[in-house]
Amino acid sequence: MKEKLLERLLRYASFDTQSDQESETFPSTAKQLLLLNHLLEEMIALGLEEVEIDEHGYVMGTIPATADCTGPVIGFISHVDTSPEMNGADIRPQVIENYDGGDILLKGAGLTMSPKDFPELLAVKGHTIITTDGTSLLGADDKAGVAEIMTAAEYLLAHPEIKHGKIRIGFTPDEEIGRGVDFFDVKRFGAEVAYTMDGSAVGELEYENFNAASAKIAIRGRGIHPGYAKDKMVNALQVACELNGMLPAWERPEHTDHYDGFFHPISIKGDVDGASMEYIIRDHSRERFEAKKAVMESAAAFINERYGQGTVSLTLKDQYYNMREMVEPHPQIIEKAKRAMEMAGVTPEVKPIRGGTDGARLSYMGLPCPNIFTGGANFHGRYEYCSLDTMLLAAQTIVNLAQLWCGDKE
Repeated sequence: MKEKLLERLLRYASFDTQSDQESETFPSTAKQLLLLNHLLEEMIALGLEEVEIDEHGYVMGTIPATADCTGPVIGFISHVDTSPEMNGADIRPQVIENYDGGDILLKGAGLTMSPKDFPELLAVKGHTIITTDGTSLLGADDKAGVAEIMTAAEYLLAHPEIKHGKIRIGFTPDEEIGRGVDFFDVKRFGAEVAYTMDGSAVGELEYENFNAASAKIAIRGRGIHPGYAKDKMVNALQVACELNGMLPAWERPEHTDHYDGFFHPISIKGDVDGASMEYIIRDHSRERFEAKKAVMESAAAFINERYGQGTVSLTLKDQYYNMREMVEPHPQIIEKAKRAMEMAGVTPEVKPIRGGTDGARLSYMGLPCPNIFTGGANFHGRYEYCSLDTMLLAAQTIVNLAQLWCGDKE
């Protein structure tokens, strides 16, 4: 399977599939459909059944149950889009066999990726790893997951002696901008339980994620010649800086880990006369999540009190919630994932996701859907890399899960 995994990851990475937060279409970019249709054709060629793409771009297919197996329908899901935070076109991956644990030259940008800055690299010493060349992201988030699902599907179809129930496969667009399952038809997908393959380091098993909201802020300034601005000018850029300074500095991503939440500015644009800001707000605790939104509202209210009503317009929008309360009532989903990893020689590491997955929203749509490791790291940037050895373990975990659910009930 190892060669197939590498070939697929490199092939899928060659598709530019960035999603676009500003787009009002679904998918947000038409180029995502190029890979989705490619996967559709590949699934048909492999012999999957009930293969289809719907009007929203969701691709689904079925690995039929073996004749001697009954059990619930299970699903595996990954997203095809890549983050808009970094260039996703013209990706030139570097394949490094038997990584020696030293510095890696990202040749295209003349940069170095070092274990001194990224100590987790030492955990993949001796592995075959795939990196970027420093001019783009890699796209292992989540094309590693796509490759693992497709490779496991091919393996199961080629080995009918492996007993398993009906398995559904789904690929989604627009996960990176929080819209991945806006139109996902859970009933049509037809699984009783599912797993997203969208994690990172080996052994990760996640069924807790952030509660998430977006905050969009429009600032109305008053532009006046700076030589005559006294008591007249309202500099929208200064207001933006002031508002940002009112948020707790220790609750920024660079100062948080584990269960800590944060405020994260992702865009500040404008001039003296007007500006706009965008934030994402995250916390695992629903109570602290609501408190963070209240802090943002208080900051906006203070600015309006100081500079006049209408100076700041704030729009808060919840994006997704912590899936824990939806998954915990189904302990078998987690226990079987742990057992599947152990069968592959992997020690499970249950931990909270410091982000979100399609599975978070799917869990609230009636499809309990925890998240499993894929082998990638440093997502959304030029220092992204992926371990091929870990990808193999992830694919083996999928095959093991197929067997463990055979003849069982959720």
